[in-house]
Amino acid sequence: MGIVGYAVRTPIWAPLILVGLMTTGLAQSPMPAAAHRGFWDPPTNLTALEGSTVELQCGVTAPGSVIQWVKDGLLLGPDPRIPSFSRYHLEGDPTRGEFHLHIDACELSDDAEYECQVGRSELGPELVSPKVFLSVLVPPKTLQLTPEAGSTVTWVAGQEYVVTCVSGDAKPAPDITFFQSDQTLSDVSSDVNEGSQEKLSTTEATARVIPQSSDNGQLLVCEASTPALVTPIQASFTMNVLFPPGPPAIEWPGLDKGHVRAGQNLELPCVARGGNPLATIQWLKNGQPMPTAWGTEHTQAVARSVLVITVRPEDHGSRLSCQVYNSVSPGTQEQSVTLQVTFPPSAITILGSASQSENKNVTLCCVTKSSRPRVLLRWWLGGRQLLPTEETVMDGLHGGHISMSNLTLLVQRDDNGLSLTCEAFSEAFSKETFKKTLTLNVKYPAQKLWIEGPSEGQHLKTGTRVRMVCLAIGGNPDPSLTWYKDSRMVTEPRQTQESPWRVQLGSLEKSGSTFSRELVLITGPSDNQAKFSCKAGQLSASTRLVVQFPPTNLTILANTSALRPGDAVNLTCVSISSNPPVNLSWDKEGERLEDVAAPPQSAPFKGSAASRSVFLRVSSRDHGHRVTCCAYSAELRETVNAFYRLHVLYPPEFLGEQVPVVTAVERGEALLPVRVSANPAPEAFNWTFRGYRLSPAGGPRHRIQAGGALQLWNVTRADGGLYQLHCQNSEGTAEALVRLDVHYAPTIRALQDPTEVNVGGSVDMVCAVDANPVLPEMFSWEKLGEEEDKEEDKSLDDMEKISKGSTGRLRIHHATLDQAGTYQCIVDNGVVPPARGVIRLVVRFAPQVEHPTPLSKVAAAGDSTSSATLHCRARGVPNVIFTWTKNGVLLDLQDPRYTEHTYHQGSVHSSLLTIANVSAAQDYALFTCTATNPLGSDHTNIQLVSIGRPDPPVGLKVVSMTPHSVGLEWKPGFDGGLPQRFRIRYEALERPGFLYVDVLPLQATSFTLTGLQPATRYRVWLLASNALGDSGFEDKGIQLAITTPGLDQPSGEPDLQLPTELPAGISEKTETG
Repeated sequence: MGIVGYAVRTPIWAPLILVGLMTTGLAQSPMPAAAHRGFWDPPTNLTALEGSTVELQCGVTAPGSVIQWVKDGLLLGPDPRIPSFSRYHLEGDPTRGEFHLHIDACELSDDAEYECQVGRSELGPELVSPKVFLSVLVPPKTLQLTPEAGSTVTWVAGQEYVVTCVSGDAKPAPDITFFQSDQTLSDVSSDVNEGSQEKLSTTEATARVIPQSSDNGQLLVCEASTPALVTPIQASFTMNVLFPPGPPAIEWPGLDKGHVRAGQNLELPCVARGGNPLATIQWLKNGQPMPTAWGTEHTQAVARSVLVITVRPEDHGSRLSCQVYNSVSPGTQEQSVTLQVTFPPSAITILGSASQSENKNVTLCCVTKSSRPRVLLRWWLGGRQLLPTEETVMDGLHGGHISMSNLTLLVQRDDNGLSLTCEAFSEAFSKETFKKTLTLNVKYPAQKLWIEGPSEGQHLKTGTRVRMVCLAIGGNPDPSLTWYKDSRMVTEPRQTQESPWRVQLGSLEKSGSTFSRELVLITGPSDNQAKFSCKAGQLSASTRLVVQFPPTNLTILANTSALRPGDAVNLTCVSISSNPPVNLSWDKEGERLEDVAAPPQSAPFKGSAASRSVFLRVSSRDHGHRVTCCAYSAELRETVNAFYRLHVLYPPEFLGEQVPVVTAVERGEALLPVRVSANPAPEAFNWTFRGYRLSPAGGPRHRIQAGGALQLWNVTRADGGLYQLHCQNSEGTAEALVRLDVHYAPTIRALQDPTEVNVGGSVDMVCAVDANPVLPEMFSWEKLGEEEDKEEDKSLDDMEKISKGSTGRLRIHHATLDQAGTYQCIVDNGVVPPARGVIRLVVRFAPQVEHPTPLSKVAAAGDSTSSATLHCRARGVPNVIFTWTKNGVLLDLQDPRYTEHTYHQGSVHSSLLTIANVSAAQDYALFTCTATNPLGSDHTNIQLVSIGRPDPPVGLKVVSMTPHSVGLEWKPGFDGGLPQRFRIRYEALERPGFLYVDVLPLQATSFTLTGLQPATRYRVWLLASNALGDSGFEDKGIQLAITTPGLDQPSGEPDLQLPTELPAGISEKTETG
């Protein structure tokens, strides 16, 4: 019986021990004689870490006894391997009584009460060791920290916060300690709670924390310690403690705090230390925020802002404040500085005029802008200091002072141009000088004045460029030198493109003490005897010009304005003024007129006046003519013309260029022009056509233009004819006739289609048209279907072309078959499109049957199951009728074995005779096809034969040749009734031996033989074959002798048909197998 009950909890005196002692292979103490029984190394209490290895000692002297361990009353069994507990086994030397319980990787389940039992034996009773305890220590695996471990927690300094730390399952319960910035917290409460398993527990600790600014960036640590831990475990988070910054500090540059100079670039740093977050810095000026930028240095925990301002005088007394704060500041912290600004006067002003006449007083006042401190003033004239008349100081802006000094000075001519300076100075601005300088302007008159220019009385032609210069010596200010013409000031007129300059007035120029001003003018009539003066103050100089000029105005006066044919008019020509006097004359359109002198009149510009009159009688032809008056000056050699245009009223008159006939194209436009002369212009143009008056307002197809011309569009041939024009004005009326000739494209009226004629006969093909104009050469003919690239139509050479009026004829005198076909009559009279008409010419002729050469053959199997079709084709007009005979006997087409189909296409006709169930005995015969029409008949023979070998091909010839190839063509022979193919045999005569080439594709009738040698003689044979055999090589017509050209010879088509006979001296070889 095996040991199966040792895992049951039972008292140590249970009978199972006795059963176990009877089992072989168990932990058994050897049985030395008279051994003393007892524990020489009893087990003791042990404490072990979870996962460690532990060994409970059991040394016993008990010969012949079975030893086993008991765990919490559960027998582990006497097997040293303890199979039910994989981590348990016995260690030691049994012969020495060592039965130690070895436990690997201790677990919480191993935490129990153990005893070592010795079974009863022959030598004594059972023994039981004292109970010992194995205590398994389980360390906590985790710490749960709230706030979360590893995070950064933001707190505000001085406020209280709660931190919770909970350990994981452990045995025994761990002790929890809190550290704030490496300092142990005392305000901590802890609770021990049951764990997730029996014997396990957790510890929950709560700490109350009041962070300080020194804790910023430090750790708050939760530490759990227990005997199960060699090193305590920790969880922590980083404290981000918010606290206000320290007070600001303004770092004033230099020792004299607050004292600055206007214009100085002041850089004023403000520093705030500490604070989380670092301080925000704001600058204020007199309590008002200023644009501020600041930076932070986190390693130094410093915030810094540099205020950069350019100090101005108005900044005096300004309070600059630096404020710092952050998000947890209870308020802002501030440091201020008050500016004490030193500034010089921004400007010095001298009031009063520095310009005065000589020997008179100049009174001036020198005033400074506000300065701090005040400045003193002194006067300088050239290098001489002057004494002021009065000095005053008053309060100025920005806490400064204004200085003022008055000066009265008697000026002399020698003082002119000297510098008068007011200077401000002060010990506070010892390195700077502030001045205001004026230049004295002492006025005195010029000493002399004269004019340089043309001499008095010199004759100047109008248009002459005259230059006059006015000069003066001395004077201050510079003399103005003003020019006058006859007491009126000369000014330079505004120049335009239409009126170029006549007067150019120069600017005042100075050379030393001499002043000059130029006057340049282009002389005109108004300058004659004019007085030109130059003035400078009280001084004056003058000169007078003499100008010669043609008539300033030539005017023609008429005694009447309304003229009619036959009326008379008196014209007077008046020359208003000229110097010297002019001669007047009259002409009309180049014809000199007789005139009379008129009494003289007074003339402007101190010149001479003249006038002459002419008497004219007018006609309608004089309307618009110019009557010209010429004024000629012999001395000036100049002529001035004026003309009078005659205005003659007369009724309409048609001009000689009035067009009597107008040509237009149908569907186009027509313009019937009007060439009429009238004054006044015609009031109305009335057109009539075939008795009907055309609406002056226009219509769908006509419009009367402003000049009277009649415009027509979409003209039709019905619009042709005479148009009458009635023209009228206030003086009378006139009429004219205009004929409209409408040209239109030809249209075919009649065609003789078809036109028939027998071969050799004569016939006319007639083409009649309607057209305008009708031209002698407007008819042309062409035969359709002819090649377009022929230079001239050869088919019409022997035909006569006849044109008479609107009818054209193409006459054929001796009709031939080649002339049959379709002809086109083309009529072109110059108006598009040309007309075209088609006439078919039918040439009648007797049938002509196609005769194959040699005798046509058709092959068919004579087995009474095959069929054969015989083809017969003929040409003829009119249509032909086919008849068939066999061996001369008319074929009975009612026999079901024979079927005929007839086809007609123009002059070509075909008959297909199909023979069913061909019999060699009955049908291998000569069939004759006869074609008949009213003009005659023709026939051909077709032999129906049995299926056999093909006939040899015919017409073998060379079509091209190169040094290495030859192109061949041929005509196939009768194929024997089966598909045939071709083979080429050839040999080089200098190297006997045949070569063979099959022609592909199979039905080809041309082939290029390649692989030949240059300048070599060859012989070539052509063989036809089908399924029943071949045609053989014996036929002389299927062989050629050729010689390939050399490499230096040109290639291409051969000039001559090469001979098919062998060259002399060469014997024909026969094919050998």
